[in-house]
Amino acid sequence: MKFKRLAAVDETRVNEAGRGALAELAETAVFYPGEPKDEAELLGRMAGADGVLVSWKTPIPGRVIEKCPELRYIGMCCSLYGEDSANVDIRACRERGIAVTGIFDYGDDGVVEFIIAELVRLLHGFGEHQWRGEPHELSALRVGIVGLGTVGRMLARALRFFKAEVYYYSRTRKPDAEAEGIAYLPLAELLKTCDCVSTHLPKNTFLLGEREFDAFGDGKILINTAIGPSFDAAALERWLRRGNNYYICDRVAAMNWELPDAPGVLMANKGSGGSAEEVRRLSKKVVENARAFLAGPSAGQSRP
Repeated sequence: MKFKRLAAVDETRVNEAGRGALAELAETAVFYPGEPKDEAELLGRMAGADGVLVSWKTPIPGRVIEKCPELRYIGMCCSLYGEDSANVDIRACRERGIAVTGIFDYGDDGVVEFIIAELVRLLHGFGEHQWRGEPHELSALRVGIVGLGTVGRMLARALRFFKAEVYYYSRTRKPDAEAEGIAYLPLAELLKTCDCVSTHLPKNTFLLGEREFDAFGDGKILINTAIGPSFDAAALERWLRRGNNYYICDRVAAMNWELPDAPGVLMANKGSGGSAEEVRRLSKKVVENARAFLAGPSAGQSRP
């Protein structure tokens, strides 16, 4: 079985080898450059497609899906953590028997490398900024990780290798992580205890507001590499202007909102997980998901 028309509706970052493999799975395959400027252009790209590929950048709402009667499959070329944080209307797809897949664990290594590198740079003063006036090793840090998923756990292990004290907060306790020496703290206590907090939350999850930044205090470091902010932007800006505070992020975390013009903002102007290795893993997983669907399609959301 093949797709009749497979359309990548934006820049999915699938590499040339992946595009070739996907083209073999379809009678017609189209790979559009850039993001559609509006829903009309998106509908034009999806017209007649029974298979669609999309990155995290382009929303596909229910009102678009209902105008695509041929659609059987949407392959998200990004992580799919849940219905509320997805840029595809999963509920609308489920109602129409459209399968949706996401990919996982493709850029995590680069994200962890970025965080460690930025912390070392800030703690030692290798760049423009110097945390707390004199060089420090990672072993001097008490780090709180908010959201102990794959990246959060990888980061915790990396920091523990460098002898940092590591704590975590999550909606559910993780006994296996605690057995590794990653201690649980309630959020308010974690913020007061830790010098640095790194948030790893699904898109549209806002956990830190004015009260939380007050509890966090000054002389601290906040890190966010997830898609979009994990906090109230106005509260972040007030916190940054209070003292020797730093916010480390990448372009993906900044998304479409304006970062405050504050001296403590340290942003990489690219995605922290981006690398040749990440693109190869992404491409391979996107192709595998499409093949698996064609081999045995199943309705609704699926997780590889």
